[in-house]
Amino acid sequence: MTKSIILMSGGLDSVVSLAIAREKYNIELALTFDYGQKSVKQEILSSDKICKYYNVAHKVIKLDWLEKITHTALVSDSDIPVNIDLENSKEAAKSVWVPNRNGLFLNVAASFADAEDYDYIFIGANKEEAATFSDNTQKFIDSINLEFEYSTEKHPKVLAPLINFNKNDIVKQALEYSVPLELIWSCYSNADVHCGKCESCMRLKRALKENGGTKYLNLLFEKL
Repeated sequence: MTKSIILMSGGLDSVVSLAIAREKYNIELALTFDYGQKSVKQEILSSDKICKYYNVAHKVIKLDWLEKITHTALVSDSDIPVNIDLENSKEAAKSVWVPNRNGLFLNVAASFADAEDYDYIFIGANKEEAATFSDNTQKFIDSINLEFEYSTEKHPKVLAPLINFNKNDIVKQALEYSVPLELIWSCYSNADVHCGKCESCMRLKRALKENGGTKYLNLLFEKL
């Protein structure tokens, strides 16, 4: 039987990817990365709850050196951009770019795959974030799959179930698959509840509103 790994941040995209992928694939391991991001405690907590919900083993990989070389707003003392124009967010994206993040995470996952005989690696890359983040594109997925043909013996295949979906589509899938959205953490901040103002929160709020997700708006943003 084949077995798979998923990159798990605890956010909307990774959780919906897990819900979809587990319908056809045997997801045995989720990897969450601690690179000093402001939201790390909430990400780990949410990821752990989600993995218990879906009965998936969960490992946290600490990357101290990445924290030291990352100077963007997700990690540094710089303020995270808020209330941005979601249709023109390329400048804001630069301020939260983490050096080679998805490339690094997938290579770490590929090391697990090579050592422990995993066949597939799932990532929550999607169409909406691909517009501003190049490591969410199909070209990136194709390139790293080619890399693994040379850098591993196992040749694990990277799959992105949401690659053609925007946030609206992803929330629709979440509701269709009865994903426990009350457990997710999509915010860039380290607050007790989602800030509602960072780009990630704004995209999530918009998609929930457009899909009648009032219940989850109240649960995730209840103190706003």
